[in-house]
Amino acid sequence: MANIIGVVGAGTMGNGIAQVAALAGYSVILYDIEQSALEHGQKEIGKNLEKGVAKKKLTVKQSEEAGKRIQTTVDFTLLKKSTTVIEAAVERFDIKKGIFQRLDETLQHESIIATNTSSLSITALGAVTKRPDRVVGMHFFNPAHIMKLVEIIKGQETSHTTVSRITSLAKEFGKTPVLASDTPGFIVNRVARPFYGEALRLLGEGVSDAAEIDRIVKKSGGFKMGPFELMDLIGIDVNLSVSKSVYEQYFHESRYRPHPIQQQMVDANLLGRKTKRGFYGYDSEEA
Repeated sequence: MANIIGVVGAGTMGNGIAQVAALAGYSVILYDIEQSALEHGQKEIGKNLEKGVAKKKLTVKQSEEAGKRIQTTVDFTLLKKSTTVIEAAVERFDIKKGIFQRLDETLQHESIIATNTSSLSITALGAVTKRPDRVVGMHFFNPAHIMKLVEIIKGQETSHTTVSRITSLAKEFGKTPVLASDTPGFIVNRVARPFYGEALRLLGEGVSDAAEIDRIVKKSGGFKMGPFELMDLIGIDVNLSVSKSVYEQYFHESRYRPHPIQQQMVDANLLGRKTKRGFYGYDSEEA
């Protein structure tokens, strides 16, 4: 079977992962349920490749060849050709469960199913399939084509062979893999919850505004981005979803509790860069 990477979901993370795999020399099948999402994903990949050429990080030839390696489709059955599928759908267990069950029925027996989940249980996702030994977490960070870290998460039934194969794949992608156990939020998102949470509490209590908190964190803490800038980049809806997931999986432990400001902004569709407004406003070129 040819070495093909399948990616489920053509959103921000999915198209970034597809680009990374294509640049590493893999043929990629990028699937989404919506043709419009695929078209937008292709457009974003094209823009990112152009930026890479402009910044002299890629040659024109590398950019063109990577683009040609990505096949987009709304036909789920085409994923059967994949040796590894990386699922990058929304952070909801019910949706991921349905995708994993379909993948389990569609893929060849030896194929691996990896998930880009930020916080959900790898063990629970593996349990909905007949191949829990070949289900693994492969958590990229936004933007996937730039950020080097990838968390590799072993579920209760994930085999060492699967972990080894996905770790090697991450290295082939030019990433730095870090092994994590299957706990809610894994490493980075567990550490990040207080970073966002305390900043939101400061804002909610009127101690300071978002711009000033970000400025202090960057100037005094040495962070590249402040918590509000980072939430705008990630997407406030995504950030809230992960916050809820970690909070629920830790049985409502108070230190992981989401903040009402997050829900209010999601309700108002102020999601950050992708909607041009979040904690900050963005023009079309910035977003």
